[in-house]
Amino acid sequence: MTGSDDRRQDPPVNNGLMISGGTHYVGNQAVGHGAQAFSGSVSFQPQDAERTAELLAYVERLLEEHRAALADPDATSRELRRLREELDEAEPQPTVLRRALDRLNEFVQPVTPLVVAVGQLAQSVQGLPGLL
Repeated sequence: MTGSDDRRQDPPVNNGLMISGGTHYVGNQAVGHGAQAFSGSVSFQPQDAERTAELLAYVERLLEEHRAALADPDATSRELRRLREELDEAEPQPTVLRRALDRLNEFVQPVTPLVVAVGQLAQSVQGLPGLL
C-alpha cells in the first residue's frame, strides 16, 4: 500500500451550459442535479428587502452629511425618493429602478462615500428576486 486513498472516485461531471454564436433568447433555466427554474409572481425575501431598506436609509444620511458637495442636492434627493417609492410598489418596474439608480449614481459622483453607498444599494436592488 502506498498510503494513498484506495477509494474509487467518479470523474467530475460538468453540468454547465454552453451557448455560442448568434443571438439567444433564454427563458428560465436550471442546470445540474436537482436544479429547478421557477416562473411566476415575484416576492421579496425579508432579508433582501431589509438590507435594501438599510442601504436606502444610509444613503439618505450620507446625502444630508454631504449635501453641500453635491452639484444638485435637490435632484439627488428626488431621485432617491423615486427609487424608494418604486421599491415600495407591489410590483416594482425594473426599468424605473434601473433609471433611478443610474441617475442617482450620476448625481453623487463628486462624493466618494456616496458613490460607494449607491453602488452597494444598486447591488442590493439587483439581488432582489426578479429585479434588474
